[in-house]
Amino acid sequence: GGGSGYQAASGFSNTYKLRGGGGARFVDLLDAVSAAAPQVRVRFTSPHPKDFPRQVLELIAERPNICKQLHMPVQSGSSSVLERMRRGYTREAYLSLIQEARALMPGLAITTDVISGFCGETDDEHRDTVSLMNEVGYDQAFMFAYSERTRTHAHHAMADDVPEDVKLLRLQEVNTAFRAQLVAKAPLLQGTEQ
Repeated sequence: GGGSGYQAASGFSNTYKLRGGGGARFVDLLDAVSAAAPQVRVRFTSPHPKDFPRQVLELIAERPNICKQLHMPVQSGSSSVLERMRRGYTREAYLSLIQEARALMPGLAITTDVISGFCGETDDEHRDTVSLMNEVGYDQAFMFAYSERTRTHAHHAMADDVPEDVKLLRLQEVNTAFRAQLVAKAPLLQGTEQ
């Protein structure tokens, strides 16, 4: 551990400004917690994939008491939708991070959040999300149709222009892709200890 200053994962930008003058880096906190209680399993969730720089992934890989499960909310498989969402990364950067994490931790469980029907989402952008679900092969996914939230950039600057029936159909297609790859993975786990 040691050191200061926030570092996002490679290919990710931070749209939020840090307040104050510092504080501990997450990798240092995770290091201290896992070292202080090695008999306790440590699991955490991340609000954003940017929060997994290489140092965090390496620490998770080396510590047996840190669960080999990462929540990496992608929101969309389309780089253009991610840009409209102001997520600070592309599909390619996200997939690169997934590949890096899996290379460090074979058998890693990955979960995500997905929104279908975000403002202006086209059929092609939706298909990008379905293909990402197939490519990543998530272990769990929390999938929702887009709905406006006050005090967000989308609420103030974009039209919620995807019809509700289209959002629900797209959500069903994303859910079907998730479930199909989950069913395909199940036989690979038979006879293993989890």
